[in-house]
Amino acid sequence: MDAAEFRRRGKEMVDYMANYLANIEQRPVYPDVKPGYLRSLIPTEAPLEPENYEDVIKDVERVIMPGVTHWHSPYFYAYFPTASSYPAMLADMLCGAIGGMGFTWASNPVITELEIVMLDWLGKMLKLPEHFIAGTHGQGGGVIQVGSTASEATLMSVLAARCKAIQQVQASNPGQSEAEILPKLVAYTSEQAHSSVERASLIGGVLMKKVPTDDNYAVGGGMFKKMLEEDKAAGLIPFYLCATLGTTPSCGFDHITELGPICNKENMWMHIDAAYAGSAFICPEFRPLLNGVEFADSFNFNPHKWLLTNFDCSTMWVKKRDDIIGVFKHSDQPFYLKHEHQDYNHSSLLQNWQIPHGRRFRSLKLWFVFRMYGIQGLQAHIRKQVALAKEFESLVRADKRFEICAEVIMGLVCFRLKGSNQLTELLLKRITESREIHLVPCHLSGRFVLRFAICARTTDSRHIQQAWRHITQLTFEILQEPNH
Repeated sequence: MDAAEFRRRGKEMVDYMANYLANIEQRPVYPDVKPGYLRSLIPTEAPLEPENYEDVIKDVERVIMPGVTHWHSPYFYAYFPTASSYPAMLADMLCGAIGGMGFTWASNPVITELEIVMLDWLGKMLKLPEHFIAGTHGQGGGVIQVGSTASEATLMSVLAARCKAIQQVQASNPGQSEAEILPKLVAYTSEQAHSSVERASLIGGVLMKKVPTDDNYAVGGGMFKKMLEEDKAAGLIPFYLCATLGTTPSCGFDHITELGPICNKENMWMHIDAAYAGSAFICPEFRPLLNGVEFADSFNFNPHKWLLTNFDCSTMWVKKRDDIIGVFKHSDQPFYLKHEHQDYNHSSLLQNWQIPHGRRFRSLKLWFVFRMYGIQGLQAHIRKQVALAKEFESLVRADKRFEICAEVIMGLVCFRLKGSNQLTELLLKRITESREIHLVPCHLSGRFVLRFAICARTTDSRHIQQAWRHITQLTFEILQEPNH
């Protein structure tokens, strides 16, 4: 493919993408395929000779689309959003064309510099404390984690906290080895936290305990403090807490104004995971939910969930950059990474802020989105989706067959049919089989609960009303059956 054909095919692909998104609600939101469906549709080996582009693009509908779960359909209400916007898509296209890696400033100066500035822009939109902003006299800064999900941010915070804790113990007890200290370290998180938090502890080789939550599925200071006292009395060393703002099951909010002072007093690292909810903190009415971030050592959320920036883009800020850089900093910098401007600023070697060595130009998406939507446009998107969730909540509350299972704060509604768990399980089974809307469940207080998350950028009131009509029709049919 030469430049001329690329230009022609590129325009065709943009048309295909635009048509796909414009007509996406006409496709079944959930695929009707079985595991292994694809293998019989394509050859068992790669072609020896080149194939025509026309043949490849024809197979997109034949092979690819039948297996797609359409996350950007206005009838997709599962998990949490995966953000999408035309400006972000265009930026991703340009990122692919520029290519290159940004592991040092010299390897691609703009990748380093734009990322630093965009994280400052975003940090200021969130009204983060000044010490998290790189362009100040503080000691912190932000980075787009290469992964790029909240999972990597949590893992990096665990590793940084572990490294710092070991150094602190050895400073007081010079004779203790790392091997002696590690079994005593204990980390904490909510019993409602995402599974990636526990995975981070497994990779980091540290014990992690789950803190019970209150009636709002949030961790408070009382229970946390009690666990710390018991563990310290047993000879353990509490060193880390991952608090969650916007848990995956119910969008619960840990009480970080209570937890933060405890962590600071105990000299523990507090990381805040706000993967989904963090985007909403750009709205003044939701910003109070972030009060207490001033106590945190690190904070993370995913613009690729709710801030109109296509996957992947997970942003993380640290209070003291030396704490995170120190985890992977080389004792002797390899010669091929050295350059005359390597002391330009704290982020000249961004690979020391992350697990992989290389990084692509993710900040370009943020630059396009921030400029083409503006803060007000992004706020309007968040507010619209919260209003749609409230609309769905009102429909549920008006039907006496159903109950709301958790406070609706943002774009997630947790609900169920009154009665046995089996009844709601059957309803979800019928919903999934219908392929008209897509939901996933969770467990709250021993109950089987349906999660209804407003996800697609194009979701509107008519889609909510249609989804509810579909749910109530299936419910009517189930309740008419014998034994129900």
